[in-house]
Amino acid sequence: MQARYELFDHTADVGVRVYAPTLAGLIEPATRGLYEVIGELAGKTGAAAEQVRFEFSGDEPAVMLRDYLAEVLRRFETCHQLATEVEVEQFTEDRLAVSVKMRPVDPHRSKYANEVKAVTYHELGIRSLADGFEATYIVDI
Repeated sequence: MQARYELFDHTADVGVRVYAPTLAGLIEPATRGLYEVIGELAGKTGAAAEQVRFEFSGDEPAVMLRDYLAEVLRRFETCHQLATEVEVEQFTEDRLAVSVKMRPVDPHRSKYANEVKAVTYHELGIRSLADGFEATYIVDI
């Protein structure tokens, strides 16, 4: 299975469905899907990257994925940064650890489509498929 995502319409919101061969493989396309809902985003050329590590624990992988996406969204909104070079250190049933390079957004080269309010718990889920995993999350716009 090729790691990928797709957007789908949801009443007054946007849904994102992500596919990957492994649980850890869901993180990078889930991040790209969130950014696509926001628009066509570009990082500042030549800007220094900040290495950031996110770590979550719990008993539900889908909730940890949502928490990660909420942190990525928070950094976009408050620090005007994009997560690039996503490296999943661990994604298990009870722990998610991700290292990313955060780069400043270039507002002049970016095209914004939606103001994202939140990554919701509505229809949130990860399910096992014969050849990998599928994650679904809804973005409140």
